[in-house]
Amino acid sequence: MEKEEGNSLKSAPQATTISRRELLKLAGIGGAGLLLGAAGMGGLWNKADKATGGALGTEPRNLASGDQIPFYGDHQAGITTPAQNHILFAAFDVTAAGADNVRELFKAWTAAAAEMAKGSMIGDKNEHANLPPSDTGEAAGLSPSKLTITFGAGPSLFDGRFGLSAKRPAALVDLPAFGGDELLEEWSGGDLAVQVNADDMQVAFHAIRNLARIARGKAVLRWTQEGFQRTGAADKAGATPRNLMGFKDGTANPDTSDQAEMERIVWADASDGAAWMAGGSYMIVRRIRIRVEVWDRSTLQDQEATFGRYRHSGAPLGGKDEFDAVELSRKDEQGEPIIPIRSHMALARGDGTNKILRRSFSYSSGMDHKTGQLDAGLLFVCFNRDSRKQFIPMQQKLGQSDLLNEYIVHTGSAIFACFPGVKEGGYIGETLL
Repeated sequence: MEKEEGNSLKSAPQATTISRRELLKLAGIGGAGLLLGAAGMGGLWNKADKATGGALGTEPRNLASGDQIPFYGDHQAGITTPAQNHILFAAFDVTAAGADNVRELFKAWTAAAAEMAKGSMIGDKNEHANLPPSDTGEAAGLSPSKLTITFGAGPSLFDGRFGLSAKRPAALVDLPAFGGDELLEEWSGGDLAVQVNADDMQVAFHAIRNLARIARGKAVLRWTQEGFQRTGAADKAGATPRNLMGFKDGTANPDTSDQAEMERIVWADASDGAAWMAGGSYMIVRRIRIRVEVWDRSTLQDQEATFGRYRHSGAPLGGKDEFDAVELSRKDEQGEPIIPIRSHMALARGDGTNKILRRSFSYSSGMDHKTGQLDAGLLFVCFNRDSRKQFIPMQQKLGQSDLLNEYIVHTGSAIFACFPGVKEGGYIGETLL
């Protein structure tokens, strides 16, 4: 559950990367450098936007500096992109028959997603009084708000309905049962995944609403979940976000500006056995409910032993600073490990060689009317090159022994193969179809 978001764009036409540590250093030196950098990136994006124009709809709106993230690129945005303020995740089930219908849906989704990422309205029927508007309109006048839309295919898309069985990647496995699972069908599975992130929830909702509208007759929503983290406006220093348990959540994520590291941890390769997935990644989504009422009655000492970190600083137990080296072998005066061996961090870290890219958000879905308790927790999202070697063994250890299991329950689960990036003129999933 240790959400540790990856925070950078990787390759052209996406923005220049900056690591978390570099960001924190710049924030410490002074905000002016960050503002100048953002303005520079925004200028480049605005120039690119003017060059491409708005093929489907109105001209793009005036953009705030750095407010647009390109949709087209070698990899899909929303994977190594710096985490935005909000997520709206949606799983769809395909209802139409035949691969041709899936292809047409992907083409329509691609065209719409590219326009929305630029801040344009969809289609050319928005000024015709006698026709339904082609865009639902609630994002009119709003900036793109760093909108990203990431698409993926679930194992059920390869069940034979669309002639894709032979193309199912070996890495797209059905997730096994884990300790702590109390999975509900209404929060699990799906033929297709759409992960929408943005700095404005209305912009994110607009994207999912329009994609669901475009899908009518071909696919239907299966489940959705909104999520959030602290906003950039609330934390000018850009420190590591905290989860709903009050702990910093994202400290140990791999550096997404390290291309070699991303190739090893995140991006699938043709040599992995599914050539059509080269440049894509495998996404796991887990809806994890936190028993906040139980957690809130726990002592600070118990909470810190559960995570293996100090709540205030985020430092590993026995350390001083958030990014101090983790010393799992270090003992106290009684010969006991300073960082409990069953702490969440110790189990998730292991020997340090098995890594995933976390990109998760807190959620709050109001009150559970059956129990009178809060339905709140973590929408865990991670990306890896091969879940069989990365996420699954890590989660198996956590499910068996994690001290955190006393306070959480996994209520939803899904895995998806996120397509490679899209070139202009192409469409998502074209390497598959």
